[in-house]
Amino acid sequence: MIYITQSALNDWLNQIAQQRILIAPVAEGSSMTYRQVSDSSEITGGFDRPDMGIKGAFLPATETLFTIQSGNGSYTISDNVPADEQVIFGVRPCDSRGMLALDALFIETEPVDIHYARRRQNSVIIGLACSTMGEYCFCTNLGSSPTDNQGADLFLTKSGSGYWLDNITEKGRSLLGTYAIQQSEPAHSRPPEIEHSANASLPDLEKWPPLFADEYWEAVGERCLSCRICAYVCPTCRCFDIRDETLPTAEDGAKYERIRCWDSCLGESYSQVAGGHNPRVAKGDRLRNRMYCKFYYFPQQHGPIACTGCGRCVEACPVNIDVTEVLQHVLEATL
Repeated sequence: MIYITQSALNDWLNQIAQQRILIAPVAEGSSMTYRQVSDSSEITGGFDRPDMGIKGAFLPATETLFTIQSGNGSYTISDNVPADEQVIFGVRPCDSRGMLALDALFIETEPVDIHYARRRQNSVIIGLACSTMGEYCFCTNLGSSPTDNQGADLFLTKSGSGYWLDNITEKGRSLLGTYAIQQSEPAHSRPPEIEHSANASLPDLEKWPPLFADEYWEAVGERCLSCRICAYVCPTCRCFDIRDETLPTAEDGAKYERIRCWDSCLGESYSQVAGGHNPRVAKGDRLRNRMYCKFYYFPQQHGPIACTGCGRCVEACPVNIDVTEVLQHVLEATL
C-alpha cells in the first residue's frame, strides 16, 4: 500500500493515456459516464456513482462480431476480436464487483465468449472507494460496501488531498511496474471502512421457488412500461440480440456482418419463438423472470448474484419499481 498525491496520480494517468486506451468518468451535460480520455484534465473529480457503469467497455452496446465477404464462389470470414489494451480508472466498487458476475458467465462457463474474454485480458481496472452511500445505493444489503475492492486490479481510497493505493492483482503490479508513480509520505491516515453487514437483506435461495406463482408479480408488473432502462444501466445485465446485416460494396460479390446488441428480458418480444409463441407475454412474467434471474437462476448456475446494489435501476425507473422492495417482499412472504 502506498500514498500518492493528486498531482502524482494525474501524471501517472497521463503516462498511461499516451500508450493505452484510458477510460475514466467524465461529465457530459447533466449525466456522468465512462469514456476514453486523452489527458487527466478531462476526468471529472469529486464525482458520485456515474449514471452508466463500465459494462460497455467489455460488452459494447453494439459490436460487430465478424464479417463475411463472398465472391467468385468463395467466402472469407474475418473475426473482429479486439486487441487494444485499456485501463479503466475511477471504477466504483459496485461496477468492479459487477464484472465478477459477467466473468462467471462469459469466461468461467463454457463456451467462453472470446470477445468479452479478450477485452478482460487486455484491461486493468483501477477502483475508487466511495466516501459515502448514495441515495439509491444498497450495496451493503448485499454483503458489499463502499470500500469493497473485489474485481479491481488496483484500488484507490481518497485521503485528504491524496490517495491510498492498494495493489490487488498481478495485473495491477504489472501496470505499476510499466508506468512509474511517485510516492509521498502520508498526509493523512487511512480512512476507516464503512461498516456493513453481510447479506443483511438478501433472501435465501429456497425462498424463491414457492413464490413463482405469487400474485405479487402481476401487481408489480402492471406498473412496468417494458422500457428496459433498468437492464441498460445495470452493471450485470448481459442479455443480447444477434443480427446479420448486408453491407454496401462496390465489388463483385457481397459483404455481411454479424452484430451483437444489448437486449433485455423485459422486452415484449424477447422470449418470442418461431411461430409466434411467447412464454412470457405478460409484463409480470417478464419482471418476475428478471428478479429470479438475478437472485435465483444466476446464483444457482454461476455462483454470484447478478446484482451489486448500485441502485441505478431504482433511480432510472420511470414508474418507481424498486428492487429493494421486491427483495423485502420475498424475505417476508410466507405461502
